[in-house]
Amino acid sequence: MLLDHGWAVAILLAAVFLAIGSFLNVLIHRLPIMLERDWRRHARELLEMPPESSPDEGRFNLAVPGSRCPECNHPVALRHNIPILSWLILRGRCPHCSSRISVQYPLVEVATAASGLFVVYVFGYDWLTAALIFYTSCLIALAFIDMQTQLLPDEITIPLLWCGVLTALATGHVSPADSIAGAAVGYLALWMVYWGFKLVTGREGMGHGDFKLLAALGAWLGWQALPSVVLMASLAGLVYAGVAILAHSIRRDQPIPFGPFLALAGWVTLMFHEHLIAIT
Repeated sequence: MLLDHGWAVAILLAAVFLAIGSFLNVLIHRLPIMLERDWRRHARELLEMPPESSPDEGRFNLAVPGSRCPECNHPVALRHNIPILSWLILRGRCPHCSSRISVQYPLVEVATAASGLFVVYVFGYDWLTAALIFYTSCLIALAFIDMQTQLLPDEITIPLLWCGVLTALATGHVSPADSIAGAAVGYLALWMVYWGFKLVTGREGMGHGDFKLLAALGAWLGWQALPSVVLMASLAGLVYAGVAILAHSIRRDQPIPFGPFLALAGWVTLMFHEHLIAIT
């Protein structure tokens, strides 16, 4: 289906998805900083403390300031902002201070383009496809934010949940009843696991963002898909933890974010929905 409209359209789509990936890099980097600044400001207001006066506390959002090197603070030229190509041409280093540019940037761009093209290949050129591109992009952003900060921001999970319900209402790819039930069951399932673990051990086993992410996945996929999502995410997390511990890259008692595994399982289940539901 991807080539139904010719190679030119497929190449144009790839360029659009690369641009979306470039925006996701901005979102992944800046949203946690924006949230932290908001939390600090609200905390100071509640404690009736004066506002912070810091040179780093200027206007900061997804658009302002422009892209800069985190080491030398030099603005990134437009020609150095081309997805993938700029990173390759610069060999992963800042042209001004030669500090390393994280491989995350091309990785997110490639992941967004590849997954976006695969969604078009599976679902064709349709309004549902546009919604599923949004779903895919949100999962990529959440996975990388959680890996870096162990946060799953409400600013992404809650809109993702409601868009799942609205997409079910508009397209019927799952029934609205299954979508609403999926959101409720997804949230309550991990909520019960969380409280059960806390009552037994006295410790928190996961964050509340995981509840909301699984609720969002349930809204998009329907409640029937949740067993396969949880099983796949749990197995992937166990395999990762085992390999990482054996490689001494993490400690046995070190918390591991569950969001990336939920996001991966949610996307795979989207792509192979019928087969996975039949298996589980």
